[in-house]
Amino acid sequence: MIALLSAVIPSPAADAAHDAAHETAARFRHGVYSVPCKTCHVPAGVLCLARRSVHAARRELYRQNPKPNGLVPLLMARGR
Repeated sequence: MIALLSAVIPSPAADAAHDAAHETAARFRHGVYSVPCKTCHVPAGVLCLARRSVHAARRELYRQNPKPNGLVPLLMARGR
C-alpha cells in the first residue's frame, strides 16, 4: 500500500532525482538533448524552458536523426 501511495504522491527526493536525470542528460547531450529545441529556441545540451518536460518538436527532430553518442567519445572530445 505504501509503495502505491509513493507512486501517486511524489516525494521531494523523487522530484530531485527526476530533475537530476534531466540535468545529466542535457549536460552530456544524450537523447533529445543532443538537438536544439525549435519551440523554445535553446541550443543542444540545454534544458527546455518548460520545467521537467521536453517539447514535442525537439523529440521529433531527435527521432528523425538520432546521434548515437557513447560516454567514451564525449570524454575524449573534452580532453582535446
